[in-house]
Amino acid sequence: MTLQQEIVGTAMQMAVVNLGLSQTVYCEAGKFLFKTTNVTMETRLSGPSGSGGGGQQQGGGGMGGMLRQAVGTAMQAGQRALAGESLAFQYFTSTGGEGTVGFAGVLPGEMRALELDGTRAWFAEKDAFVAAESSVQFGIAFQGGRTGRSGGEGFVLEKFTGQGTVIIAGAGNFIDLNPADFGGRIEVDTGCVVAFEEGIQYGIQRIGGLNRQGMMNAVFGGEGLSLATLEGNGRVILQSLTIESLANALRKAQGGDKQGPTGGLFSTNSG
Repeated sequence: MTLQQEIVGTAMQMAVVNLGLSQTVYCEAGKFLFKTTNVTMETRLSGPSGSGGGGQQQGGGGMGGMLRQAVGTAMQAGQRALAGESLAFQYFTSTGGEGTVGFAGVLPGEMRALELDGTRAWFAEKDAFVAAESSVQFGIAFQGGRTGRSGGEGFVLEKFTGQGTVIIAGAGNFIDLNPADFGGRIEVDTGCVVAFEEGIQYGIQRIGGLNRQGMMNAVFGGEGLSLATLEGNGRVILQSLTIESLANALRKAQGGDKQGPTGGLFSTNSG
């Protein structure tokens, strides 16, 4: 059954989901907004069906099956904790007819509903996930090596597989791009990447060389030493506001500007 949803609002959008009888949607803990009384709510450490939970027993019956399921759930929760994600999911199921559930992100900005057909996964920045129907599996993808250490937000990504609707959120306004329309490659502020389709190659590159202009970019440009690179043919979603720039603006408004006059490597931002 297709997830019936509507994204409403402007400066800080919300997703209103209409559930059919016995239909289930799940969200990351802290993203729930409201529900009708005929929608049940359950909090679990396990992921949806197909990834260790969601109402289906995995790994067979008996004590061995229960032990394997418990170990799998613990590994999932530990992986999410290591990635800085919520330990638990909240599941909402409509009983006795149709029901309605509302979800919201944590930052002022847009939301987007992505439709997965089972052929391509989607990857998103940490904390972008809001909610999904139970046929969509949530996972963690670690960007290893130099990419992870240089990329800031790019070290850990959320991964969505399966078939169905997944709702994500970001800061500011969204723009959809395809690197193939720009010669096959675009370069982006590392904090502006919200999500991209499987098949897009994500990497990190240094801004300029170790020369005068490279140091000018790093010290005065506000981007530090690296940019994210996105290559290939597929959909990419970028956001106009980064969490770091929002935090700096709030500190400045409170008289505690930590950015410094250059906005680059001289920033004293400890967050």
